[in-house]
Amino acid sequence: MSGTATAATITDPQSRQWYLDAMKADEIWQSATGEGIKVAVIDSGVDPTTPSLQGQVLGGRDLTGVKGEATDDFDGHGTSMAELIAGTGKGGGLKGLAPGAKIIPFRVSDTELQNKEKVNAFDMQEAIRAAADSDAKIISVSMGSEFYSSEERDAVEYAQSKGKLLFAGVGNSAKKGNKPQYPASYPEAVAVAGSSTDGEVSDYSQHGDFVDIAAPADDIPGWCDEKFDAYCDGDGGTSAATAIASASAALIWSKHPEWTGNQVLRVMFESAGRGKDWKPGTVSNYLGHGIVRPGAHINRGLGKPGDPGVSPLTNERVGGPSGSTASPRPSAPASSPGPQDKPDFVAEAKGRDTAASAGDSSSTGLVIGGVAAVVVLGAAAAYAVARRRRSA
Repeated sequence: MSGTATAATITDPQSRQWYLDAMKADEIWQSATGEGIKVAVIDSGVDPTTPSLQGQVLGGRDLTGVKGEATDDFDGHGTSMAELIAGTGKGGGLKGLAPGAKIIPFRVSDTELQNKEKVNAFDMQEAIRAAADSDAKIISVSMGSEFYSSEERDAVEYAQSKGKLLFAGVGNSAKKGNKPQYPASYPEAVAVAGSSTDGEVSDYSQHGDFVDIAAPADDIPGWCDEKFDAYCDGDGGTSAATAIASASAALIWSKHPEWTGNQVLRVMFESAGRGKDWKPGTVSNYLGHGIVRPGAHINRGLGKPGDPGVSPLTNERVGGPSGSTASPRPSAPASSPGPQDKPDFVAEAKGRDTAASAGDSSSTGLVIGGVAAVVVLGAAAAYAVARRRRSA
């Protein structure tokens, strides 16, 4: 989960959720809470018994191949992400940005579990397809791998063709090679970067022209471990940013249940927070279209939904009303102009980000990647060794 900070136990995690006040969440909740929207959380599992998640978690699936259910969280990460999305805050737990939403958990493995157990080598792609076939409108993936997989990308394309919005963290290794991370770097996924309390990109958040949008990542707590005895302080990383971006989509979609995912995402892009020096029509390699700002649309009407059948990620007709069709290999993401006013809760984008624009030259997930994301041993093709999958 963590971006960079060393975790320390805390007793009042809500006091650390600075972004809720900054986003004026109380005002947003007067108009939209995420009610009626289901969010699939593909992660380490989601424990439905924490006070903040009681009554918030629906039946899901375990895809790991390891003994347990989708509600058996093996390290606490998935439960933290679920609380950031839809937690009620009961018992002093984390408050979700979309407390009216419901969570559908899909459990997959990370590197630590892979090192301990024989796991399903294809759990991520199977989880994405299962989530696409579920009642969830939004798929939140706060995990990733450095390995491109055509099968996994096919699953992401399938989710898009079903009208789902799949958000994935870009990763926390900007200072350690900054290698593209998947599924975030697939063009059909919404790649989420992390932002700091002052509105700049988090120094660990990975960057490149695969970044689509950003959300708060610094100084966001989560459960310390699978024991669920205490919350820990620290950076939530792009994992938390992904959860918050997913919750932002849930808020907008609950406000406009008749919209398609394309329209929800387009409004997110057009209403995102940007600094005054941001050039119109450009997309940053660090913050994408800007920092999520659901209140700018819900309370102020910024952002237009546009064509329900055209993806703002690829400009291809896909995932809209009945009859829309998908291109098997869409082109690179297109720039989407939006409002240029100063963000509600962030300082002017500066330093690393002011020079970033759609013209920056970086490797894109469309062509980067080597072999498949797994190394299969023996005849049992459904099981694999570690894939170096980590929290985003």
